[in-house]
Amino acid sequence: MFHKNIKIIIAALILITAVWQFTESNIGNGIFLIILSIIPVFLYFKNELIILSFLQLRKQNFPGAQKWLSKISNPETALVQKQQGYYNYLQGLMLSQTNLLQAEKFFKKAIQLGLNMDMDLAVAKLNLAGIAMSRRRKLEATTLISEVKKLDKQGMLKDQISMMKEQMKKM
Repeated sequence: MFHKNIKIIIAALILITAVWQFTESNIGNGIFLIILSIIPVFLYFKNELIILSFLQLRKQNFPGAQKWLSKISNPETALVQKQQGYYNYLQGLMLSQTNLLQAEKFFKKAIQLGLNMDMDLAVAKLNLAGIAMSRRRKLEATTLISEVKKLDKQGMLKDQISMMKEQMKKM
């Protein structure tokens, strides 16, 4: 909702107000304001619109997730690098249902920008492997699937990996 720099300015203003409250001997208000200043700092690193989009995606509500993502007008300037990665990751997940060419671009950009969790990176690479298989690029798909195996430490994608290998044998 707010630009990333505005969030830092808000946190700084709240901290300045907390210091002022301490000098006025209002210790309780100062402590409360310091705790309150943590919220804009947290939202600097975790964009609220991306969080809301993830929640909608968890409910399998793709139009709702797309609605929240569309509210981010200029992701290159409004988001930090990891948030841009997740923005592209979410866009790729939504477009993978309809437009594989654009989804591939979003997934590649998400991997390039970086994702925090290995599981998210594994899902992005698994989707890229599926897109590569549909485009008859077997070598690229094989490479991506081996990378997914390394990233999937909990074994949550084991079924999808084996299914893709079976499909590759049929190619």
